[in-house]
Amino acid sequence: MRENLFITNVEIYEEMNLTTNGFIKIHDGKIAEVGSMDAFKCAETDTVLDYTNEYSLLPGFIDVHIHGANGADTMDNSVESLKVIAEYLPREGTTSFLATTITQSEDLIEEALKQTAFYKEVKASNLGADMAGVHLEGPFISDKRAGAQPLHHIKEPDIELFNQWQECSNHQIKVVTMAPEETNGLAFVEEVQKNSVVVSIGHSDATYPVIVEAIDKGLSHVTHLYNGMRGLHHREPGVAGAAIAHSELMVEMIVDGVHIHPTVVKSTYRAKGADEIILITDAMRAKGLGEGTYDLGGQEVKVENGKALLADGTLAGSIVKMDEAVRNMIAYTGCSLRDITKMTAVNPAKQTGIWDNTGSITVGKDADLVLLDKHNQVVLTICKGHIAFQEGVES
Repeated sequence: MRENLFITNVEIYEEMNLTTNGFIKIHDGKIAEVGSMDAFKCAETDTVLDYTNEYSLLPGFIDVHIHGANGADTMDNSVESLKVIAEYLPREGTTSFLATTITQSEDLIEEALKQTAFYKEVKASNLGADMAGVHLEGPFISDKRAGAQPLHHIKEPDIELFNQWQECSNHQIKVVTMAPEETNGLAFVEEVQKNSVVVSIGHSDATYPVIVEAIDKGLSHVTHLYNGMRGLHHREPGVAGAAIAHSELMVEMIVDGVHIHPTVVKSTYRAKGADEIILITDAMRAKGLGEGTYDLGGQEVKVENGKALLADGTLAGSIVKMDEAVRNMIAYTGCSLRDITKMTAVNPAKQTGIWDNTGSITVGKDADLVLLDKHNQVVLTICKGHIAFQEGVES
């Protein structure tokens, strides 16, 4: 039996340091040691993956907003679909994710949440990315900014119903997207955030004064910035303007070259900085598959030319992979890999309450890691110490 796993001769982005020509030791699923190759020692029973210093080791990516991939969706209401998603994601460097729902009937949402709880209980997959919780997107949103969320299932913010769903999920809901301007919206923000749930503004037509009040009550997150919200106007900042102006708000961005113009991505990066941005995919089940027609929340979605669209032309999530979003972010903004670690690992881990266990390369934390080549292509992904993806090796 192999005792330890080593990755050697790589550039390592530790939490506080950059180790060039370094090694990392993994034991029992945890990061056991990080050091310079000058100090490297191993036993015959250890496994060593040796690279060159042109490779960069980063904390694994954390996708806090993803509906599905490889033909599966959170709203399929099955453990098997969650397993398919989890086992697909490491090929794009993702080691943790929040299974994301969509606006549907109360019964369908409740069943989906029960399945996420069961998935965690039975540990349905030890080979893929960790489902670190649930992102409840809808139904407590505005019908004016519904986007691809089914209009007929939209509801006013309901604290009692949310608490019921939280129980069904075995307290897996980490983020809830909602519209604070709706009836009971501000009370919802204040109450829900008390229980360490991140309240995110999204699919919202809120005006600036309402958003300021919501921030005072604990609003701390923005769902897919610029999409599904009141935009920036010079006389009414709207959701987008408030997101840029307030450092209290962490913003999600879909950097696929479709949802946000590259120049707007660059402007947002300059305004918010890497400490206030989280890269997401907002991917639906078509990710990883070819062009064609797919389902999203009971709606027909056509995937063509890199876009996922409803029949009326509305964007319906994305098909972007996290490593593609990383390469796009670097191309659009010139940001560093250190910034990438913040936007893909540090920020989402802290925001969703899993920072103590993952989100950085730190001794004692879970060995959730992604190795990138000089073109920022994924070469290797480690999930809790297990090799979940390796370039050129069939999974």
